[in-house]
Amino acid sequence: MLYVNLVGEAQVRLWGLSSQERLTRQIAHIGDARWITDLGDLPDEAAVLLIRGDYVTEVRTLERLLELTDTVLRDPSSGNPALAIVNAPKAPQALALLRGDDEGLRKGLVTIEPAALGDYDERLRRAAPPLLEPITSDTQTRLEDQLFGSAYKGITDLVTKWLWPRPVKQVVHRLAEWRVTPNAVTTVGLVLMLLAGWLFLQGQFAFGLVIAWLMTFLDSVDGKLARVTVQSSRLGHVLDHGMDIVHPPFWYVAWGMALGNFQGVYGLDRVDLYWVIFVGYILGRLVEGIFHLLGDCEVFTWRPFDAYFRLVTARRNTCLLILTAAVAVGRPEWGFVGVAAWTAITTLVLAARLAQALIARVNSGPLQSWFCLLYT
Repeated sequence: MLYVNLVGEAQVRLWGLSSQERLTRQIAHIGDARWITDLGDLPDEAAVLLIRGDYVTEVRTLERLLELTDTVLRDPSSGNPALAIVNAPKAPQALALLRGDDEGLRKGLVTIEPAALGDYDERLRRAAPPLLEPITSDTQTRLEDQLFGSAYKGITDLVTKWLWPRPVKQVVHRLAEWRVTPNAVTTVGLVLMLLAGWLFLQGQFAFGLVIAWLMTFLDSVDGKLARVTVQSSRLGHVLDHGMDIVHPPFWYVAWGMALGNFQGVYGLDRVDLYWVIFVGYILGRLVEGIFHLLGDCEVFTWRPFDAYFRLVTARRNTCLLILTAAVAVGRPEWGFVGVAAWTAITTLVLAARLAQALIARVNSGPLQSWFCLLYT
């Protein structure tokens, strides 16, 4: 059992949340914990986490700090103690330190800064020191920007990386103010996903693309909203990622089915291209799964080439760009052929990278991400 004590409270809210609300949600993601206001009568072997409420942190910071014992985490800019994880007998000592009562109380406690906890965040495929910043009215906007920025994966497709961030941030701000849950956004996205597929099947390509782009936009919104308001849930994760994995090839096949007198290309008819799309998509996903078995990295985090390749690989947003360009010039059939061709090409690249990875695994041992090599 982890005991948690909040020391003070920030005077401003970040993304609509008080320090108590944010930290309560963060601690809930870590495991079994009990919030306490009194440090008396704790079992001697109990682990106690003390957190200053006028600091913002993240789940990654807390998780890594909890791997230590009798340790104080200090603000690197001011040197002030901000968090501490201690055994119960040292909890009063750590509490006094966080309140700024006596620097001499550091005896017997290890003091570190966030950088000592490691930079690389495997879940978001990015490297940055674990977050620990004081919350003031002067830092509110910057911290909200920082929390939003850290919600983005460092390696993703070109639309998500360069087109979506500014409008997504505005929408997330409004939804956070209105207390809209990420799961509600995901549910709307599910409806739009089905509607887009139906419109493609009916040959309503332009209208279907509008709905499809809106769905992909909301797919960015729900994840960012979940992270900045600390509302990620198992149901939301399964629903969001399940949608992402399953629907793309069905969209493209629906598009192909709606084409009129489709003329085959290079001896491949419409059904052949369906197979290219489905088999290529499935093989690409299998490559990603196999990569996890080869070491401590993903296919797109192994080497710099793979990170850049993720920008344009045949995932949904890249394929939607191809379809949109085709409709813009009045040739939707080109979009269908283009998606099939790009799926085949990028899947061959992924297969080649897997072959290289297998050779590297045999010759040099488990794979390591270039991020890990740089930042650990």
